[in-house]
Amino acid sequence: MTSEIPLPTTPALDTRRRPITREDLIEAALAILGPNRSVSTLGLREVAREAQIAPNSFYRHFRDIDELAVVLIERAGTSLRAIIGRARNRADANGGVVRSSVEAFFEQLRADDKLLHLLLREGLVGSDAYKQAVDRQLRFFEEELRLDLIRLSKLNRVPMHEPALVARAITRLVFAIGGSAMDLPPERYPEQIDELTTMVRMIVNGAQGTNLAGK
Repeated sequence: MTSEIPLPTTPALDTRRRPITREDLIEAALAILGPNRSVSTLGLREVAREAQIAPNSFYRHFRDIDELAVVLIERAGTSLRAIIGRARNRADANGGVVRSSVEAFFEQLRADDKLLHLLLREGLVGSDAYKQAVDRQLRFFEEELRLDLIRLSKLNRVPMHEPALVARAITRLVFAIGGSAMDLPPERYPEQIDELTTMVRMIVNGAQGTNLAGK
């Protein structure tokens, strides 16, 4: 009787996937969102399906879809502040900081940055909770800009009237223009950049003039 020679075995493939993280769910939500879609239209099951997990697994990372939406808004604010902060740091103190910041803002629009679109859109059409989340991000922008205005005012030795109010006016103007610009073709952006840069400089110059006039 001849003994059978065992055939070599092939190791079983490990089909286990790594555990789903919060970041995976954030990326799944961003993949679903389009240029004209609000986070308020996101469904939990839809995000879970995109992330390839069971809906119940979603709750291991977020309380509900609203918590995920607020995290997306916070992520958008943090990302844009970092981008504009780098643009400000590259600029000189003689007015270049305004144009470089505006250009950085429009570069993100041109790049079809979903986070920026989300931030602009939810500030206009989002729910009250989402609008409040956007407003918190805008206040962070305002505070950083206020500190920059004070620093540049001292550097240029030109006093500025109410830098906090100036920062608020500039921030709200930029985001209002940005919200409208989302629907414009990119070839219109240079015109928008020129106009917005002029508007911001007018606000700054007006604040300096008001202070010099003793108003």
